[in-house]
Amino acid sequence: MSVAPITTNPPLPRELWLKRLQYRSWHRGCKETDLVLGHYCNTQLEGLSEASLKLFEDFLDEDDADIWNWLTDKTPCPKPEYTPLLDVLKQQQLGY
Repeated sequence: MSVAPITTNPPLPRELWLKRLQYRSWHRGCKETDLVLGHYCNTQLEGLSEASLKLFEDFLDEDDADIWNWLTDKTPCPKPEYTPLLDVLKQQQLGY
């Protein structure tokens, strides 16, 4: 059985991809992360490159509790690729 290669292309047309990311940002199950990620999505998403959108999509796959702990510095994020995104989220929403 062959495995399909991973691509960096958006899984949907850009407009639908943005809508999907926005929905996922605002409907996570934890109100605190909904507010932080939803606000970021509303203000930043349209200007992001495809690579940044893919990174944000990967970030949305993380557990809410982990994201909240990273945002509040309760635990360090084990994925250095998320550091710039976390810095922006903290600066924008949490006033760090």
